[in-house]
Amino acid sequence: MNFYSVFGFIISSIVLYVGLRLSSDNLMAFWDVPSVFIVFGGTFAATAVCFQLNRFWSIVRVFLRRVLFGQKNLMPDAIKEVLMIAEAYKKGESLTEAKKKLKDPFLQEACSIIEDGIIQKSEIIAIMEKRNENITYHNMEEANKIKTIGKFPPAFGMIGTTIGMVVLLGNLGGEDAMKKMGPAMAVCLITTLYGAVVANMLFIPVAENLIESSKDNFVKNKLLIEGVDLLMDKANPILIVEKLNSYLSPSDRIDWQTVVKK
Repeated sequence: MNFYSVFGFIISSIVLYVGLRLSSDNLMAFWDVPSVFIVFGGTFAATAVCFQLNRFWSIVRVFLRRVLFGQKNLMPDAIKEVLMIAEAYKKGESLTEAKKKLKDPFLQEACSIIEDGIIQKSEIIAIMEKRNENITYHNMEEANKIKTIGKFPPAFGMIGTTIGMVVLLGNLGGEDAMKKMGPAMAVCLITTLYGAVVANMLFIPVAENLIESSKDNFVKNKLLIEGVDLLMDKANPILIVEKLNSYLSPSDRIDWQTVVKK
């Protein structure tokens, strides 16, 4: 589980709760059934039209798989895995057993292609680069879909506000105008509140999270591709570490003396 993302959701929920508490002792003042229906029902309906209903659950799976249960890419660990495979490959050992110890699926795929011994080195690198581009494309598409959904709640919040104003203005001249004014104003303001909260505390942050993780994954896979290129050349382990360290920030770079067997 991605505890950092979960922790972020907890913090945002606490901030919202405390903000509401500081505004009013009666939390039920912020509850309005028509507003919930307009914002959430409208967002679901617009999403179903925009992306087709059968794809809606794939968006939910993306949220669960990549945000809540996704793991942060640790590129120093990726370098260590490349070194482990490079050592086995240099010695002429079978990659089958070494591959089982790998945690990164992208590197596992590369090892499987190398192990087959059918495709030449240059073609293997080209294949892995194409796969990295396609993975990044699909990941960014998923993020952009959620970012698009984030536009709907504020829009339906404004629709709810318009509905509330129509009801409010339509009853100003009646005998029970004062009694109807309160519920109408509640729909006006609370619907806007729901739309802003759902968009800015759920959909937009999740989309940005996915975009950031897609970029990190792209760079990590580029590192692995260069590592595969070097290991197929049976390059010196020190050279592998130093070249792959170029992808890391200075504070994250690993010392070759701690990972290279002398």
